[in-house]
Amino acid sequence: VAAGSTVELGCSAQGDPAPRMQWHKERGDLPWGRHEVDQENTLRLYAVTLTDAGTYVCTAQSQLGTAAATARLRV
Repeated sequence: VAAGSTVELGCSAQGDPAPRMQWHKERGDLPWGRHEVDQENTLRLYAVTLTDAGTYVCTAQSQLGTAAATARLRV
């Protein structure tokens, strides 16, 4: 993505009961004040900078176990 733009990373999981979803960045924190996660578990990063580049991990956790998916962001 281009620096200064907004990026959306989607993640979904199903189960009964519904799994608990969480986003984090490998080797760092989500950008303070420039991210949000909506009800569909889509992570939005606003005004992307070079420091936002890296691997983002979406984790789904339920009574049955844990699953994770990764997305690599290049700026």
